[in-house]
Formats: sequence, C-alpha cells, structure tokens
Amino acid sequence: MAALEPLKEFIVEAKSNTYVGGGGRRSSSRPGSRDIGYERDRWRYVDSYFGGTDFAGQETVWQDDRPQWAMNYFGRIIRPDLINGEKAGVVIKAALQAMYRDKRHFLGGTEFRHAHGYYIDNSRGDIAHFSGHEVIFVDGEEAYELDYRGGVIRP
Repeated sequence: MAALEPLKEFIVEAKSNTYVGGGGRRSSSRPGSRDIGYERDRWRYVDSYFGGTDFAGQETVWQDDRPQWAMNYFGRIIRPDLINGEKAGVVIKAALQAMYRDKRHFLGGTEFRHAHGYYIDNSRGDIAHFSGHEVIFVDGEEAYELDYRGGVIRP
C-alpha cells in the first residue's frame, strides 16, 4: 500500500487538475458516465460519475495499476428555486480552490462564503477511512447536499 502522505498529496494534485481545474476529460468508462482523470509517474486518478443536478460517482487512485484509495459520493440540488447545478458547481470549485491554496487536504472542517451561497463541509476520520457531508445554504436555507465516504483499499 502507498504511504499516506504521498497519497494525500497526489489526491489533492489530481482533484486540482480535474474537477476543480476543469481539466482531465476522459472517454466514458461505463454507459452514461462522465469521466475525468489525471496521471503522474506511477499514480493514476479517475473520477467517474452519473447525472447532473442529482448525481453519483466514485473517485479511485491507483499506484502501479493497483487500487490504493477510493471515495464514493451522492449529491443533489434540494432547492432548485434557490440554486442550480451550475451555481452550486461554482461555489464548490471556489471553496476547494481556496482550501488547496491554503495547503489543506480535502477532508472537512471547511466553510466558505460565496455570492451564490455558503458552503460547509464536515467530515470524520482521515484519508484511511472517512465519511462526510457538504452543504450549500442560500438565504439561510439548505439548497444543495452531498454525502461521501471512502478510504484506503487493502488487499
């Protein structure tokens, strides 16, 4: 299994260069999926998801073609009268960019104010095993939510 610190660093690097950075589009790996990915040296990352305003997906990291880590997630727009998928994406990307700029990893304890909403991410655990919940509030109302969980894959 990969050491945890290089794994954490690669996950942040991969997320920064794919979803947050708008890059890494890949061919669909499964019917109907949207895939983004990133590779460096012996590491590979793929985020494969389905849907739009209500969506599900999984992120996976391999080292030397051996799966090392995965996270699954399900998110949805709760109040389409307050926020749409595009605005939610803008808020989430801005919050994650700020977190990565501060050299923080992607797990919880994040609050971020944006013109389109107030983002909060809470989680428990660490890179080896975790679960979390992120929300966006608009005008004091919960308008978007996402649940996630994952960790290190052991043979």
